[in-house]
Amino acid sequence: MSGASASGGIRSALFQCVQQVRNYDYHHYLCLLELPPNMRKAAFALRAFNIETARAMDVASDPKIGLMRLLWWQEAIDKIFANKLIEHPTAKALSSLISEHKINKGWLKRSVEARITDAKREVSDIPETVEELERYAEDTVSTLLYMTLQAGGIKSTAADHAASHIGKASGLLLLLKSLPYHANHNLFEIASVANSHLQKARELAGTVPNKARPVLLPTVPAQVLLDSLSCAQFDVFDLRLTRGILGIRPLWYQLKLKWLSWRVKY
Repeated sequence: MSGASASGGIRSALFQCVQQVRNYDYHHYLCLLELPPNMRKAAFALRAFNIETARAMDVASDPKIGLMRLLWWQEAIDKIFANKLIEHPTAKALSSLISEHKINKGWLKRSVEARITDAKREVSDIPETVEELERYAEDTVSTLLYMTLQAGGIKSTAADHAASHIGKASGLLLLLKSLPYHANHNLFEIASVANSHLQKARELAGTVPNKARPVLLPTVPAQVLLDSLSCAQFDVFDLRLTRGILGIRPLWYQLKLKWLSWRVKY
């Protein structure tokens, strides 16, 4: 394949990643638009990868097919790091990202393996503790933020700690909203833990470098969802949660995001 053809293929793959995030993760799509241009490509590739693995079980006609898809991604990561070509848009975008930024393989594998473990669970074997849910959120969401920081060349312990808390909060809240079978847990307890993680992340703000703060803007959708759940009295079936963006008007959501971005806060 010529250099021009390869370059065109990567551009096409990245475009498809952007569209995928826009279609299936719109509230984070808007967050990623606030990133500096040199970080956006990496962030969109990582979010598209997250969508691929997060939706694997949901779109499969049979749970076994969904699990096979996750196992395919587990193998695909190994192939990407072995410089093998995979004809899949998100895999191509990831390959370009890894080649350019030397993304940590362990974080990618950890994310897929957490999804695989979750997919293998029987209904009666749903995690019983909030700690297990936190660990799942860390493995599947916080890792995305770690890799985005890494792609931006940002080395900051404070930023990593904030990313850990934000990922846990986001993951816990999305579990509450999108997986009603977690209703056997105390929803208020989980929401309280998520809120605590958001507070801890903000307490670190003074020590987080300015260039890392746009990566941490997912505090906005997390806080919006937390507030919407609170207004709905933590009833995950309340129709108000399906309106607009995470239960609020799109314009209001974008204003919140723009305001924090303009102030270089999260």
